[in-house]
Amino acid sequence: MADMIVVGGGYVGLAAALAVKQAAPHLDVRVIEAAPAGQWQKDPRASAIIAAATRMLDVFGVWQEIEPQSQPIRKMIVTDSRTGDPVRPVFLTFDGTVEEGRPFAYMVPNVAMVGALLAAAEKAGITILNGVKATGFEARPGEAQLTLSDGSTHTARLIVACDGVRSALRQMAGIKTVTWAYGQSGIVTTVEHERPHEGVAEEHFLPAGPFAILPLTGNRSSLVWTERTEDADRLVAADDLVFEDELERRFGHKLGALRTIGDRRAFPLGLTLARAFVAPRLALAGDAAHGIHPISGQGLNLGFKDVAALAETIVDADRLGLDIGDLGVLERYQTWRRFDTFRMGVTTDVLNRLFSNDNAPLRIARDFGLGLVDRLPKLKTYFISEAAGTAVKSGPKLLAGQSI
Repeated sequence: MADMIVVGGGYVGLAAALAVKQAAPHLDVRVIEAAPAGQWQKDPRASAIIAAATRMLDVFGVWQEIEPQSQPIRKMIVTDSRTGDPVRPVFLTFDGTVEEGRPFAYMVPNVAMVGALLAAAEKAGITILNGVKATGFEARPGEAQLTLSDGSTHTARLIVACDGVRSALRQMAGIKTVTWAYGQSGIVTTVEHERPHEGVAEEHFLPAGPFAILPLTGNRSSLVWTERTEDADRLVAADDLVFEDELERRFGHKLGALRTIGDRRAFPLGLTLARAFVAPRLALAGDAAHGIHPISGQGLNLGFKDVAALAETIVDADRLGLDIGDLGVLERYQTWRRFDTFRMGVTTDVLNRLFSNDNAPLRIARDFGLGLVDRLPKLKTYFISEAAGTAVKSGPKLLAGQSI
């Protein structure tokens, strides 16, 4: 019997396994990943990683490998306009530095992040099974049993579900969710541009939804382009000429000529919040616990916050001789993470509804609000430290750069 089995071998699942194994090497920790071995090397996407998450990756000993492949976000610009407006006034700017030598966020290629975490997990002695899915879950006194798609069964004191927003384990455990769709999809692609971005990220609030330009290494940027679902599907299916013409209307010309590189994909957007983060012998983390709108760029970082809180809960319980899968132990993790997650879910929901429209009175009110924040340095500093995860002083140790 294992001590802990993590279902889902993406960055959140690998980070959860690594956090526990490094702090408690005697525990038998395993990871089950549905994708074949090496599939992660084909992921062209990049993710925004906040300063607090880089501290945790530094504790793991992987950040020094990831950082050279990452692009620091040195400045953030927020605009609010219509697609066809010839001028986009800047209502809000954020300096990207939260402390000496550490920007509030980095853009990290998913390949670099998963590769570094996977290598560290294997070095730590974590068993990783690829190409199998969890098809059955049963909580028993003292253990949980997993049935896999290859017919094998595995037991552990604790199962951690990191298997995505449509989590099969969450459904097997009977955990309900609060869910609704926005009627929007996020188009994700990478563009190459003529001039350097200087590490500046931009969020353009347009009537159909936010259009985010996130800097990558070199003269490249990652886009998260929100459109109504029917329009997003049409754009993704369009030929390159049509797609790039629509892209240029939103992106603008200040970085020169544009060219899309790699795939373009559209993902339906919605809000999904699990009503409980724990059940007997089971803990949810990452998208299995919460899926939010990408308007704030906090989705992955919420998952890393889950990892830090869950790992500290498990390791502290183990050191006290407690059963790490006991529901009473896991309740500490749920208490730690539930409020912050629901607060972020509500915040992104309100922001999306407030800005994804062309209502004139709302536009006047929100632009006044953005301009007011821009004129209050202390408030801006608070917002950027909140976004970077450095505002909370009593959070999990890993997010402060401390070992458990």
